[in-house]
Amino acid sequence: MCELNVKENDLEESFIRSSGPGGQKVNKTSSCVFLRHIPTDTTVKYQKERSQALNRFFARRTLLDQIELKQKGYIKEDKKRIEKIKSQKRKKRKRTKEKLSSQEPKLSDSKENK
Repeated sequence: MCELNVKENDLEESFIRSSGPGGQKVNKTSSCVFLRHIPTDTTVKYQKERSQALNRFFARRTLLDQIELKQKGYIKEDKKRIEKIKSQKRKKRKRTKEKLSSQEPKLSDSKENK
């Protein structure tokens, strides 16, 4: 945070109830974090984890990434590499699904012939 000149006083943090699956637990706890950096008016809403502390940590990390992108205009090399790996995995999953869906009719045809 010091590297990007982001001060703790510049952050406005509030906790709200998450949405989505989770049943009664989600309805009772305020684990979703809404974080706003006042000088840049950058906002982040994070609710992927069940824990408020984890959501708070990841929200701050995401906010700092967005501020860094605005200030420096680029993403660090590690993040580029991670994004590349994610896209490769997505493509591999898509190819696998297509391959499996093309094989399904062949399997059902062989069952009908018996």
